[in-house]
Amino acid sequence: MLALVSGLAAGASIASAQAPVETLARRGWDALDNGRPADAAAAFELALKGAPGEPTLLLGAATAALLAGREGAARPLLQDALRADPALAPASVLLGELLYRTGDLQAAIATYQNALTHAPEHPQITRRLERWQKELELHGRFTQEVGVHFTVLFEGPAEAELAARAVDILEAAYWRLGAALFAYPPDIITVVLYTREQFRDITQSPSWAGGAFDGRIRVPVRGALQDVREFERVLRHEFTHALVRSIAPRHVPYWLNEGLAVYFEGGDVAGAHAAVAGAEGKLLPLSRLEAPFADLDAARAGLAYSQSAVAVERLMDRAGAPSVVDLLTDVGAGVPLDKALERHMFISYDELQESLRDATP
Repeated sequence: MLALVSGLAAGASIASAQAPVETLARRGWDALDNGRPADAAAAFELALKGAPGEPTLLLGAATAALLAGREGAARPLLQDALRADPALAPASVLLGELLYRTGDLQAAIATYQNALTHAPEHPQITRRLERWQKELELHGRFTQEVGVHFTVLFEGPAEAELAARAVDILEAAYWRLGAALFAYPPDIITVVLYTREQFRDITQSPSWAGGAFDGRIRVPVRGALQDVREFERVLRHEFTHALVRSIAPRHVPYWLNEGLAVYFEGGDVAGAHAAVAGAEGKLLPLSRLEAPFADLDAARAGLAYSQSAVAVERLMDRAGAPSVVDLLTDVGAGVPLDKALERHMFISYDELQESLRDATP
């Protein structure tokens, strides 16, 4: 999405700017295109001194902030850009997604509704708005169970016991897993308990998914009271994603993110070893597993999760949790994964991949 915004805004004219400002703006967009958000931020900051309030420059500065994981800094920049130019669709796209990801669904909807008054045929905004309005209508019927660090939404009295159980599970995980990864998310996390049908409809997840995290923890709960251990596992898995995001909001490869979630969910990693050992000749390259697993079928997704868990266990055994946190911090700041691995794990990407061929614990 950020690459799309970069392409849209780079071509926008800055009619009132002098040549040095245009040069700085181009330097900023080029830095974004080449994965250098710090350089981009510096260029846009200088450009804004020459053209204060220029909406495309504000958009560039916001994009740089988002890529650097500074969502709090990006939000006012996007709002200022839209005040200056309400028709700047890329700014609306980013602001709506940011608001949604931080749990402000109503503000996200309002942002996209306003955007459609200027670009009524915008396909991305139209599709997302339809999903968000459906989600808002559904959640409007839900009840809340409130904990110290979590708010659980559930549909009716039948789920009240499960919601209370979810709060207890997650509050315990907050302290135990937070201590393991030296991270404690500062904001209250919303957890939504769905029927299986609601979960698929809202998240658009593949059929094999047992939960989702997109700023909110979303879990299908049919039969959860009959299999509480599985319910606990899924909640801990998704909460681990929240911890990872608090350390590195962007750039974390999926195999590392999912591997950490499997490692800390409390399941049996021995099963992952068995799956990897039995997949001789079918292992997926870790470089392929940097991207989302959603397009994989159930069998290949299962193998992807197993490989991810084994790879993370290798890293944990090799250097320990503090070094893994340092790895996440570097990757989140835009350091290339291969360099971060060598810096903190003293292992090359190829060596890590090769180590999966011996999946014995």
